[in-house]
Amino acid sequence: MVAAANMVEVAALVGDTARATMLGALMGGQALTGSELAFLAHVSRTTASEHLTKLVEARLLTVTRKRRFNYYRIASPLVARMLESIKVVAAIEVPPRYQPRSARDDALRFARTCYDHLAGYVAVAIADALAARGYIALGDDGGEVTEAGARFLAAFGVDLTAPSRHRRIFCRPCLDWSERRYHVAGHVGSEICRCCLQLGWFARERDSRALRLTPAGMAGLRDSFGVVVSNRGSGISDQDCSVSADY
Repeated sequence: MVAAANMVEVAALVGDTARATMLGALMGGQALTGSELAFLAHVSRTTASEHLTKLVEARLLTVTRKRRFNYYRIASPLVARMLESIKVVAAIEVPPRYQPRSARDDALRFARTCYDHLAGYVAVAIADALAARGYIALGDDGGEVTEAGARFLAAFGVDLTAPSRHRRIFCRPCLDWSERRYHVAGHVGSEICRCCLQLGWFARERDSRALRLTPAGMAGLRDSFGVVVSNRGSGISDQDCSVSADY
């Protein structure tokens, strides 16, 4: 009964439109202030503060005070997985409702951050390339990095030594809500994302989880992963992204 009551409480918190919008914004992995979240949720700062207090008390968010501002983050990878799973269910299992596509929607589908790893069309292409080369294996039961994959990822800059204090899965598949196929999550997915951002392959879009693929990123994905992709970000078709067979 306690577990059921807790589930109802969490569901009620996430089910509010303003709170869901703020949680979705924080799935980009960056810390945001209360004012920024109020703007994104189209509510007053006072209302946003009330919502955020509830989310912190429920341990869905953490808050850090820095100078005059409070910065909010998703509390843990577990919370991020829950939110992404809800998104997947909403996109796949719920009968679709007609919604006009926008440039913002297409940008999110093309490339975005999913908490601390890459998601979207490009991320699925990277996962496909790694699997095709025999570097990783992704399935319903989990994910695995092969010996050849470990060498490739280490050469790319991925730190394969997960800190012992972090209770997180090393490599796992994450079902992409927009592509309905797997991208790479867990510690390995987080490290790939870190390296790509550090190399300047992607640039963050303002007030969005969307990532813009840079010219350096297009060249890097082609040369390192064998992924040939255009940076259209809208009207994506099968010709926009492909995995090269030249391994």
